Amino acid sequence: MHFFTNALLFRSSSLQLCRSFSTGKVIMDAGKRAAARYAVDNFVKDNQVLGIGSGSTIMFAVERIAERVKDEKMNLLCVPSSFQAQQLITQYKLHLTDLDRHPELDVAIDGADDVDSDLNVIKGGGGCLTQEKIVASCAKQFVVIADDRKDSKQLGESWKKGIPVEVIPMAYVPVMKKMEKLGLKPVLRMAKAKAGPVVTDNSNFIVDCLFDKVYDWKELNTQLNLIPGVVETGLFIEMVECAIFGKEDGSVNRR
Repeated sequence: MHFFTNALLFRSSSLQLCRSFSTGKVIMDAGKRAAARYAVDNFVKDNQVLGIGSGSTIMFAVERIAERVKDEKMNLLCVPSSFQAQQLITQYKLHLTDLDRHPELDVAIDGADDVDSDLNVIKGGGGCLTQEKIVASCAKQFVVIADDRKDSKQLGESWKKGIPVEVIPMAYVPVMKKMEKLGLKPVLRMAKAKAGPVVTDNSNFIVDCLFDKVYDWKELNTQLNLIPGVVETGLFIEMVECAIFGKEDGSVNRR
């Protein structure tokens, strides 16, 4: 009898957990969609070359771009920042191009893991930080979009997983030792659906640098990039022109 009672209680609590998770996802998606649509409607114009970022929020942006291309007969070219972005561009039948043909972009739109009051950004939760930063650096305007959970006064308030850094595989151990000397707590990111570490689109590793204080982010970014073996960091400093945060009610904050 106790077995069946416990089983029913477990099932009930599991269903409540699933409902809570589902409700939370719907709320987050509403914010992401609001930010994405605002960015596309206010920054994307006809005859532009666009940089397309990566991540869950970008899916809503590409969806809106495709709607406008169809409804307004817009002529747009899209440069992806990852394999995922390339798939989205192809899926929505947008015109795919690259930086070889179009090294100068009009606008780049991408998601963010954390944004502080000075528009410093942490990116790379999805592991695409190097290509994302290259694409963003080629754009006249770089716009980040996110739900309002990512809106912070200081980096690290919302995002607790550290600063992602892409590292050459052979160098990850000495690189992590040098990161520790900067006061960081580096952790090699491990894959969830395969044995071993996460491997980027560039066949490198990701080291997540946990931190417990506010740094001079520009200086830290420079120090990390000077470590031999570091390819790029997930700190986007003095790059963002505008950050758009979507709320669950469909409104947005723009900074």
